[in-house]
Amino acid sequence: MEPTNTDYKSKSQIIDAAQSVSSNISEGYSRRSIKEYLQFLYTSLASLSETLTRAIGLLTTNRITQEQFHRIDVLHYEVENKLLRLVESLQKKKDDGTWNDRVFEDIADYNP
Repeated sequence: MEPTNTDYKSKSQIIDAAQSVSSNISEGYSRRSIKEYLQFLYTSLASLSETLTRAIGLLTTNRITQEQFHRIDVLHYEVENKLLRLVESLQKKKDDGTWNDRVFEDIADYNP
């Protein structure tokens, strides 16, 4: 079966949604504000859900196999759980005031 314009569009949309996950994590971290970081992590979780939803659509329309969907589903589960643990950890830092939002000018002061 020859790929159609719809197939290319669907592939592009799922790739964009998946790439949005890491982009939002990175952008949120670079803001250095824990409130903004958490907001971007929630946006990442939404993009992750969009990725899975698009994969379900591809499976439903027989554009991917059950095996391909399973691989996507497993990755989705792993990334979602890691993101949720990160959100939990950051929320704790926010609540107890241990988030360090400054960028160190001297490498000697940097202590992760």
